Amino acid sequence: MRIIMKNQPLAYRMRPTCLEEVVGQQHLVAPGKIIARMITAKQLSSMILYGPPGIGKTSIASAIAGTTKYAFRTLNAATDTKKELQIVIEEAKMSGTVILLLDEIHRLDKPKQDFLLPHLENGRVILIGATTENPYIAINPAIRSRTQIFELIPLTPEEIHQALKRALTDETKGLGNYNVEITDGAMHTFTHFSNGDVRSSLNALELAVKSTPENEDRKIIITEEIAGNCLQRKVFAHDKNGDQHYDVISAFQKSIRGSDVDAALHYMARLIEAGELITLIRRLLVIAYEDIGLANPAGASRAVLAVQAAEKLGLPEARIPLANAVIELALSPKSNTAILSIDAALSDVRQGKSGNIPSHLQDAHYQGAQKLGRGTHYQYPHNYPNHWVKQQYLPDTLKHTQYFHPDPTSKFEEALKEQYKKFQ
Repeated sequence: MRIIMKNQPLAYRMRPTCLEEVVGQQHLVAPGKIIARMITAKQLSSMILYGPPGIGKTSIASAIAGTTKYAFRTLNAATDTKKELQIVIEEAKMSGTVILLLDEIHRLDKPKQDFLLPHLENGRVILIGATTENPYIAINPAIRSRTQIFELIPLTPEEIHQALKRALTDETKGLGNYNVEITDGAMHTFTHFSNGDVRSSLNALELAVKSTPENEDRKIIITEEIAGNCLQRKVFAHDKNGDQHYDVISAFQKSIRGSDVDAALHYMARLIEAGELITLIRRLLVIAYEDIGLANPAGASRAVLAVQAAEKLGLPEARIPLANAVIELALSPKSNTAILSIDAALSDVRQGKSGNIPSHLQDAHYQGAQKLGRGTHYQYPHNYPNHWVKQQYLPDTLKHTQYFHPDPTSKFEEALKEQYKKFQ
């Protein structure tokens, strides 16, 4: 049983004690969904819950413990010691199954991991790992293979509204003893400007209620301005070391590739606001040559110039040349011919399909090379009309291999195609 103290944050006090009280994450906890089924069947297994902060990872763990009546302990993989982990294990040995919520599980070191694994195997400890990192990337395979992985999603404004209403009416754990009136604008701020983080919304609500004096009618009126002042507005979620970092970069490139200039500018703005100018610059150079490439070589060149200008200017002015480049690349014809060509060649090399270099192409600039037949039959193209002569360049084993498959989406690549055909 969790002891509720009035000095604890509202978000903590309002944590659910059963699955029915969980707000959001219905794809996991609703009747008939996987976590609900585990509890119904009494076949609870270790799991990893991942997603942005404040969306219910700890709440689900708390609800599972409350529903199953198992002992519930919380540790942090980064800050708590192996000794503290050992105490939990000893408790499990004596009293039976313990649910262990291990926060920041991606930071679990090997000694703690090795100590924990046997107890996961025998079922004494049901591990619920919480992380903001993608577990398929950040978590050790030994832990990952012994857990089920569930992704949590940011709460919708409607779900956050539900949580706030519950907190405002709960007289035991919430703010039900306060005579509170919240304007529509204030509620909109609480529900829409937390980026799906219900913990942030709840704690902002509590701050607003407790810091706002009553009016002459003994009411606490929460206005939009008060809500905005109490809520640390998250315009967007972005962690340079987490999923959001890579998601924004991915969305940025895919938007340009998909010719959606407005989306590309949006994700560019997110990267700038997150202080990710270097990341933006590097990704733009990749895009210029990977996705536009031969369809618009001049555009790729202008992207390089824009990057150079941005590096010299710095923010905030750097946004201007970069925006020019992003708009042009997004609206430009696209070609991935170059990357497909080099990747096909790399694939052959990595599979051992190299073959011997034809003798006429081998180095002949050393004594005795002619005796070995090196370079003796090489035909110098500049000695022939149009500076070209037909001769074999690929190894015998790859003699007729074609890596370059032109996609004539532009006049430039069409011209390359025609040249390519001439040289075959």
